[in-house]
Amino acid sequence: MTFLWPEFLWLLLLVPLLIAAYVLILRRKRKTALRYASLTMIKEAMGAGPRFRRHVPPLLFLAALIVMITAVARPAAVVRLPSQHETIILALDVSGSMRAKDVEPDRMTAAQNAAKTFINEQPRSTRIGIVAFAGTASLVQPPTQSREDLHAAIERLQLQRATAIGSGILVALKAIFPDVDFDLRASNPRLNAGGRSNSVGGGGGALAGPLATPPGEKPKPVPPGSYKSAAIILLTDGQATTGPDPIEAARMAAERGVRVFTVGVGTPNGEILVGEGWSMRVRLDEETLKQIANLTGAEYFYAGTAVDLKKIYQSLNSRFVLEKKETEITALFAAAAALTVLLSAALSLAWFNRIL
Repeated sequence: MTFLWPEFLWLLLLVPLLIAAYVLILRRKRKTALRYASLTMIKEAMGAGPRFRRHVPPLLFLAALIVMITAVARPAAVVRLPSQHETIILALDVSGSMRAKDVEPDRMTAAQNAAKTFINEQPRSTRIGIVAFAGTASLVQPPTQSREDLHAAIERLQLQRATAIGSGILVALKAIFPDVDFDLRASNPRLNAGGRSNSVGGGGGALAGPLATPPGEKPKPVPPGSYKSAAIILLTDGQATTGPDPIEAARMAAERGVRVFTVGVGTPNGEILVGEGWSMRVRLDEETLKQIANLTGAEYFYAGTAVDLKKIYQSLNSRFVLEKKETEITALFAAAAALTVLLSAALSLAWFNRIL
């Protein structure tokens, strides 16, 4: 346990002074009692038990005082508490390859069902947003606590052509940092990270908090995974065909401390999709997804079946809900002190018909 204001622990030096004052008061009362022989005889008749009992309320009060002084010093400890991932962005692939049926009933339907399950299991305080990406990416549902709106947004998703994984990551970052602009048309978005862009929109302002930078300048990088207020879950088959480089987009997320958990949908061998006069094999590109997760301090999960998808989302849910972190526990000490004072007063009132 640590203390945010350890200098206030010096107040504990008052405790020995209070004990000395209490002893002096008892001695003065004893001298007074010796003047009245009848009082001395009554005390001897009462026995040791009642005499000891009169010291219990003051001792409890003293203990409460020690706990209150400790609370003033603002104690902190590492405990398991609900995580501060207050915003989670689900970036879902809606490219044509998600029609493949190597995950039953098909990749897209399995991904939608698993996303709904994940949303339902999140705490009501968590804001969730949804990004859909194919040849381009868009924020189909801004971060919200309404589970009904999120489910409706997932139901509205429709398959489109091409796959721009990098665009999906950047639009998800834009949902977390609304005042930052990213260039979705550049193959390497990091080269223009501080500039304005009509593709993503926004006011071209600066980040809030420790990442704030003047317009036109790149933000100061922070350790990967250090931003604890938001996270991105990227679900895709991992085959980028257009848009910004997904690895460079992942580096931009890492520089802002945002973790990008990746979920690979499909099978390594994939499936052959047939259209009007064309056919193509759609495989799962695990290497790209592993790189994205590693760069951002997150993890990659493989989903070969609909059951795997559900398990992955459940594991992510448990990861987001509870974390070990250093937390101020002043309120616990204050509550313990208050309860001890109340107990001291109650015992004194019951035994001696006075508060103390």
